[in-house]
Amino acid sequence: MDTGRTTRRRSATLILIGIVGAVLFAQSPPALSDPRDDKRRVDAEMARAGALLEAATTRAQAAAQQLTAANEALPGAHERVGEARGRVAAATGAALSARREVAAAAVDLDRANSSLDAAKAKVDGAREELGNLVTAAYKGSGIVTLNVLVEARTPTQLADRLGYLDFVVNTQRAALDKVLVARLAAKQASNVAVLAQRRAAAAQEAADAALADARLEQAGAERAAADLAVLSQQRTDALAVAAQERTETLARYDELKAESERVAEELRDWEARQQQRGPVAAPVLRPGAKLLMPVQGWKSSDFGMRYDPYYGVWQLHAGVDLAAGGGQPIYAAADGQVTRAGWNGGYGNYTCIYHGRFAGRSMATCYAHQSEILVDEGQRVRRGQLIGRVGTTGASTGYHLHFEVRLDGTPVQPLDWLPICLC
Repeated sequence: MDTGRTTRRRSATLILIGIVGAVLFAQSPPALSDPRDDKRRVDAEMARAGALLEAATTRAQAAAQQLTAANEALPGAHERVGEARGRVAAATGAALSARREVAAAAVDLDRANSSLDAAKAKVDGAREELGNLVTAAYKGSGIVTLNVLVEARTPTQLADRLGYLDFVVNTQRAALDKVLVARLAAKQASNVAVLAQRRAAAAQEAADAALADARLEQAGAERAAADLAVLSQQRTDALAVAAQERTETLARYDELKAESERVAEELRDWEARQQQRGPVAAPVLRPGAKLLMPVQGWKSSDFGMRYDPYYGVWQLHAGVDLAAGGGQPIYAAADGQVTRAGWNGGYGNYTCIYHGRFAGRSMATCYAHQSEILVDEGQRVRRGQLIGRVGTTGASTGYHLHFEVRLDGTPVQPLDWLPICLC
């Protein structure tokens, strides 16, 4: 058989399992409106992942936490990258539009300057023409005009010569009007040129600002893409570690299952010995009655079969986890006798109390992960008696009490026996 091919196929399967896990852990869409909501959601998902893999190796647990955090952050990172790229596109478009405005303003400015130059040339020409007429008048044209009138011999000549004089006067007036019109046109051309210059300057300023915005948005997009790349790499690294820890983690799962089965067998043996010694204890609960809440806390993980998406296996969580602060008191849920009080592998510091028979079956409660055990094996305890303190010993990822209810040694749903309010 091709060992290398088998190994590659197995690795591919592990990666696929990890991807399925990523999908499962990313069921809830991210609430991006409030970063505090993001943190609470990620913390909750990481706590769930930690509870799911509390029997796994330390490296596998850390990988699960890293993968969960990456999976929770990836949707937001993708969205930020998309938004950043959209802003880059918008800013780039604005910069291009601004550059077109600069080019158009430059054309308008050139035209305005050309019109201004032409208007100035007309002013200069009109001034020169008017100046020539003024110079001629200054040199004696008035005496010449008088001589023209005096030398007229007939009325017809006089009329002709008066018409000529009117022509001369009109020519002078036209030259003056031409100067005035040219000056007005030059002034208007100057105003247009000034406005064109202002538009060109404003367009250039807007183009510079748009280009700066585009560069800023591009830098933001690059940072967002870098963050996304880091998260993707974290996810890849976590999947690789999970694959490396598969064998040892599955062995720990099997060990925890064996521990639970040993507890069940010990409870059955303990009751059998009690029966040999005499009558078995009377039931401590009436039908419909509830056990005492063993600790003041909140449910962080439920009882039942749980699927591990990292390793593709089902495992029984034999109790309910009640999160509480380290060192908080743990109370006996009912009267009974301690059958076990000591270290028990993945359960850490573990206590079991036998409560007699209920509906034809023996009943016991068990308390795991304690920081301190305050009772001894064989000791009789009363309901509400202090029996230990909350800890995180054994296969535990945080302070909590793992609480079990066992009938004939077999774990059953503890919530059926506790107050609905868990108080």
